[in-house]
Amino acid sequence: MKNASAAYEYHDRTKHRPHRYAPSLGYMDWATQPDPFRTYPECARIGLAHDNTTPPFHLLFAAGMLPRAPLCLESLSGLLRYSLGLAAIKRHGGSEWALRCNASSGNLHPSECYVVSPPLEGVSEKCTLSHYASRDHALEIVHTYDAPVIEGGFLILLSSAMWREMWKYGERSWRYCQLDAGHAYASIKTAATMLGWECSIVPSDTADLARRFGLDQLERFHPQERESPDLLIRIAQPRHSLPYPPPLARANRLSPSHHQWDAVWEIDEAALGPYPQPEPLNRVRRCPAPSKSAGEVILKRRSAQAMDGSSVTETQFRQILDASFFCTEAPDVDFIVFVHRVEGIESGLYAYVRDPGRLPQLRDAMDPDFDWLEAGEGLYRLNRGDYRGAAQYLSCNQTIARDAAFSFGMLCRFDAVLAESGVPGYKNLYHQCGMIGQMLYLEATSLGLSATGIGCFLDDEFHTLLGLSGTPYQSLYHFTVGRAIVDTRIATLMPY
Repeated sequence: MKNASAAYEYHDRTKHRPHRYAPSLGYMDWATQPDPFRTYPECARIGLAHDNTTPPFHLLFAAGMLPRAPLCLESLSGLLRYSLGLAAIKRHGGSEWALRCNASSGNLHPSECYVVSPPLEGVSEKCTLSHYASRDHALEIVHTYDAPVIEGGFLILLSSAMWREMWKYGERSWRYCQLDAGHAYASIKTAATMLGWECSIVPSDTADLARRFGLDQLERFHPQERESPDLLIRIAQPRHSLPYPPPLARANRLSPSHHQWDAVWEIDEAALGPYPQPEPLNRVRRCPAPSKSAGEVILKRRSAQAMDGSSVTETQFRQILDASFFCTEAPDVDFIVFVHRVEGIESGLYAYVRDPGRLPQLRDAMDPDFDWLEAGEGLYRLNRGDYRGAAQYLSCNQTIARDAAFSFGMLCRFDAVLAESGVPGYKNLYHQCGMIGQMLYLEATSLGLSATGIGCFLDDEFHTLLGLSGTPYQSLYHFTVGRAIVDTRIATLMPY
């Protein structure tokens, strides 16, 4: 693929190394901290209803068990509430901050959501393009179409206001924007499943999406706050034909001033084009035992800040790994697992091979001295021993990777994907990892455990540990699961 070189250059440039982290500001410039909420002040707003009735979490994974909700405003409200809405408001001292249902790097939330709807009672007698304002759980009507452009479902565009991540993470921030887009997609798919709706990614050219949703109208945004199209999602089975819109309303400004990170805009420009459609993973996750309501699980999902060093059971461990198979759109990802404290499983370094057909290639690519001792259900022990120190070191010395019951890196097919799809394929790999991360967050929460996604890790040191050379595989996201230490000084408030 002709533009794959841009992905290789950016990926290497933004790797963390023991002697040098990826370029960033190096401190928190609080004077330019972005507004976490995008709004369109000129647009009409429609408040959405709050419905706390949700099905049991385990039924989301039992085919055909949930009824199909009607295509109405109340159902759309539930979809947005339990995917991209606020989960809680946190308060400590004189500060308050919002937590959302979808996980985000640094709780910075670059992902924005635009909905194309058919005529809906309570919204309009015509088809509309709306922006979801999560702070107030409302729709902002950005455009009303003259023609009937959609029927039988909804379209959702996810885009990234990348400045929110650039502010803290500098050049590496593009990686985190893509992980967050994956989190957001899995959140939407989960909420759609609660409503009995199909949810899938629409094959699209992202440059064309920018035009059809008005994101190419650069005058609508501050130059450093413009949004980048990530992926288009269909809800139910809509029939649609979107025209190019007229000039649309201006967005609010997020920061009074900005720092420039050219490398982020360059890789994002290179990633525009046909969004890849990898062959879906031919695996189905098992239906877990009954636990809590889906709404309770989603609203209680948190990113743990510290773990208490306790163990989990083998059943919990395997159930969390199995939850990744809900993400059939993520076929190119396997796990390298640091097992610290899992009852019934010896501590050590393991591979969790999500696609059995990939096993021979993984074995050939890694250290020839690894054991590859089969441990059941796609799990293989590579080496026994205490890897707590290694996990902490590789996770930028974060103790949460050591004190968890287990942690892991998501190892992706890299060279082959970039050869097939270029920079859009590179982007999609991060989306795949983010999808998986969101589902593992929810599964851990359903079991009374906690999890945290880790974007700060030493890329090549992790690869060296595995004996990998070259770039046939690269680790793009790390994750840790255990029991959180809760900071009782922080109050939790209802968000709406």
